[in-house]
Amino acid sequence: MIRFSLAVLAMIALSPLACADDLLDWLEEVTEKHSNTTSSSDVPTVEAKLLTLESGESEMYPRISPDGKHLLVVSGKRNKNSVTRRLLENGDPLNVVTDDVRAISSTNWNGPEHAIFLSDRGGDLGVWQMAADGHGAVRRLYRLTGEFVDPIVLGEGGLIAVRLLSTSGKRSAKSSKVGKLDFSNWSIAGNEPRLLYISEEGVESSLTAGVNPSLSPDGNNIVFSMQTGRSWHLFMMDVDGSNLIQLTNSRSTDVQPTWSPNGKWIAFTSNRGDADANSRKENWDVWMIRRDGQHLTRLTFDSARDGAPAIGSDGRVYFHSDRKADKHSRDLHNISGSTNGFHIWSVPLPARVE
Repeated sequence: MIRFSLAVLAMIALSPLACADDLLDWLEEVTEKHSNTTSSSDVPTVEAKLLTLESGESEMYPRISPDGKHLLVVSGKRNKNSVTRRLLENGDPLNVVTDDVRAISSTNWNGPEHAIFLSDRGGDLGVWQMAADGHGAVRRLYRLTGEFVDPIVLGEGGLIAVRLLSTSGKRSAKSSKVGKLDFSNWSIAGNEPRLLYISEEGVESSLTAGVNPSLSPDGNNIVFSMQTGRSWHLFMMDVDGSNLIQLTNSRSTDVQPTWSPNGKWIAFTSNRGDADANSRKENWDVWMIRRDGQHLTRLTFDSARDGAPAIGSDGRVYFHSDRKADKHSRDLHNISGSTNGFHIWSVPLPARVE
């Protein structure tokens, strides 16, 4: 910035006096623009609130219940992972839903009282349902053939899920990420993800390439991420695969989309703030965009990895992050051991978001 200013001042000194006023006006305008793109003081300050913190544990992939009261969270401690149900208001754990290996990367809500997940129990891969409080029978809803992730049970019957097709031409083997806590759940090496609709009778219809599907609150649309070249973009379509629309277009990775409760906005994970950085040092943040592809808005600005957003009806966006918990947060949660890893945080929705 200093060299920039000296260079411009030198131009003024060498210019005729008649042009001085114009140059000074130009200097003021350009200096302001230059400052806006380079000064860290212009980065908005958004205070993130820590929701979950357990000693030696990571908490990832928050899923908010349709009634806005609870969270499903993937918890991992000492190489043992499980899906837990927690209170949204304070993050307190209520119960373990399941520790099924397949459930770690596939759990979702099916109404306010039930959770669904993939499981090999019974000898075949299937979509299973159980009460989110951990009690009662576990029932298989769909039997699947092949490798799948990201199942969504539709309200009027049927299933949306992502089939993994091997890029080697061989039958797709079980993903190496099954049962593991992983930030980049959109990238599954050796497989091409395709979105399928599966009827209640088990009839499959291929919709499009894509991963990380999210069903709109009215049940009519799916937003998801699709790889195009070296980038990943957000797309939206009807649940039958019609009316395909591209929402984002940048040299970036836009993934893990989720809907606002009113269906007007979509939050997602992106490295678009630092897309050209080395992959080990990329800055992942939470962004939002309106469903018509307008009003792209950045929500988090931390140098940590923020991802997997979920929008609550309380006006906050919940996400997992490996940002550090300060001493006050550790004291508040009565934690004395290690707090490294991912935890659930939240930030308020911007005023422009209805």
